[in-house]
Amino acid sequence: MKIIAFVFLLFTFPTICLGQIDLQKPFQDCQLKGSITLYDYKNKKWTYSDEADSRKETLPASTFKIIHSLIALETGVVKDEFEVIKWVGQTDTVLYGYRPDIYKDMNMKEAFELSAGWVYIEFAKRIDRKQYVKYLQQCGYGNHNLTEPDFDFWNFGSFGISPVNQINFLRDLYEEKLPFSNRNQQIVKRIMQAEQTNSYTIYAKTGWTRFNGMDVGWWVGYVERKDNVYFFSTRVSKLRSTPHPNFGPCRKEITKAVLNQMGILDK
Repeated sequence: MKIIAFVFLLFTFPTICLGQIDLQKPFQDCQLKGSITLYDYKNKKWTYSDEADSRKETLPASTFKIIHSLIALETGVVKDEFEVIKWVGQTDTVLYGYRPDIYKDMNMKEAFELSAGWVYIEFAKRIDRKQYVKYLQQCGYGNHNLTEPDFDFWNFGSFGISPVNQINFLRDLYEEKLPFSNRNQQIVKRIMQAEQTNSYTIYAKTGWTRFNGMDVGWWVGYVERKDNVYFFSTRVSKLRSTPHPNFGPCRKEITKAVLNQMGILDK
């Protein structure tokens, strides 16, 4: 599979020496299994570290907050990224851990940046499941399986999305072709901004869920440069019984290592 990735890269990124590209090494360095999927917007080229894995569906975890924010805005559950959601006074610390920084009133922008799950659970209590299914179908997002009875259906149950599907959705968001107002798509793109330099801007969202004895972590988004846009979808996994203190940071470390190899980020 690595050879296939090399072929894509040779034509997509002609300034990079073929021998410099190793899509597996960042995963090996982090001692994690997973894959990275990339899409070169200008050249319409896909790159896979593992094409089979790129089409496998798993729970989206907090990457769902991208489309969830769009649905919350479009349905009027929240008017904009600055409307304050009142702290409910309790949360599931088993899933989210004890994080004092999220136990307070906050707006959607802050909730997105801090990945405050309780805010989005409050949205889910106010949005009918039929509305979710309608928008998921219209966006072609995931398998549309929302049979999980709990409000936190993006972390549990049979709902799933693949890395390729994540990128197709993000590309439609970038082009503002989703079935939401341009205003709402622009709001969500603004709250996705994660990093900015003189050369590029990263728009992205992390995700991490614990289900069926596994930890599954995501980092999905895109890098916008003056000359091109590069979409990425990185997913890693491990057994929950296997300690790995750097599991969270590795989602970004792996992605940036690959993007650096490809010359997309500043050295």
